[in-house]
Amino acid sequence: MDSILVTGNGPLNGEIPIAGAKNACLTLMPATLLSDEPLTLTNAPRLSDIRTMTALLQSLGAEVSALQGGKVLAMSSHGLNNHTADYDIVRKMRASILVLGPMLARDGHAVVSLPGGCAIGARPVDLHLKALEAMGAEMDLRDGYVHAKAPGGRLRGGVVEFPFVSVGATENALLAATLAKGTTVLKRAAREPEIIDLANCLRAMGAQIEGDGTDTITIQGVDRLNGATHPVVSDRIELGTYMLAPAICGGEVELLGGKRSLLEAFCQKLEEAGVEITETDKGLKVRRKMDRVRAVDVVTEPFPGFPTDLQAQMMALMCTADGVATLEEKIFENRFMHAPELIRMGAQIDVHGGTATVTGVKQLKGAPVMATDLRASVSLILAGLAAEGETRVSRVYHLDRGYEHVVRKLSAVGAKIERIKEE
Repeated sequence: MDSILVTGNGPLNGEIPIAGAKNACLTLMPATLLSDEPLTLTNAPRLSDIRTMTALLQSLGAEVSALQGGKVLAMSSHGLNNHTADYDIVRKMRASILVLGPMLARDGHAVVSLPGGCAIGARPVDLHLKALEAMGAEMDLRDGYVHAKAPGGRLRGGVVEFPFVSVGATENALLAATLAKGTTVLKRAAREPEIIDLANCLRAMGAQIEGDGTDTITIQGVDRLNGATHPVVSDRIELGTYMLAPAICGGEVELLGGKRSLLEAFCQKLEEAGVEITETDKGLKVRRKMDRVRAVDVVTEPFPGFPTDLQAQMMALMCTADGVATLEEKIFENRFMHAPELIRMGAQIDVHGGTATVTGVKQLKGAPVMATDLRASVSLILAGLAAEGETRVSRVYHLDRGYEHVVRKLSAVGAKIERIKEE
């Protein structure tokens, strides 16, 4: 299993290009199932999760070609010949459940394995199923599979009121509603940039959608959707992660393609900590204004609040901050698994339930550590950049799910980082 070796070496300077968003691309890809015509995505990230979704779509009979080194995905579902999403593929990734809505909307039936792919709490799919039931779908759970059908072969419009905000369930319902008969209203819908990106793509395919970006989305179903070409929105989590690199190490880094509007709450917290963020023609320029950042308190919330997917990385920054910070995790339980590994590097962290209290230290020390999930893995790399000596991060296959060319991008701004291939 590969590992990543990081040697703490001071300030970082230069440019880092930000890839297309993994979470947006994984949502956009199943949209091909809604049409017989080709759907092309540009600015696609090159990640193992994208390859998993590719394999899943191909298993259903869709054609998926990666062009220009994987930055363009050309897809067509004119020859769908299978309506069963098999456990062997679905178990690798939670986003696999997003094929359920489109298949049900297009052909009136689907069989999808219950997904896996995540170590951070239960994250059940019941909200997805209830949303589709509100559109007339009949669900039968047996032998680990969801057997879904639309009576009469077509979903019908309905009112979907989510009990709490769920990005994935909003996406599945939005995809399905485009071809449902009549009007569907999604209440307490997620407002993330990835939802807006999906709505923009679906509108380009001929869908009638209003209200994306607010908590109420209205979809007027159409009889068919056409093909389209759509650029994937920039990855705000990769953006936030690399913004933290100069914050934790010093120096000045420009994030190409970054937009403050994707991460306003996060930017405000960084500025509160003493980090300067400047919007440029090319993206965002970030530099730390003092030797040590100030400790700031963080509460994770649905968009437009502080993203849960940046909590682990923010904790790494707070480990060397001046003062005491509390980080409260309100989205996912069991999401402080990186804390014991940061403690191995000399961090002072006290976890009680959904709250972590971090007392900043002047210097972290390099140590062998183990990644427990995708965001934890990159938080350990960030900590390693600011630590004295060498930090070896093992189990970095988690990293490959969400960050393309992390070693290349950080090396380009002066980080001492290498990937160690292991037999």
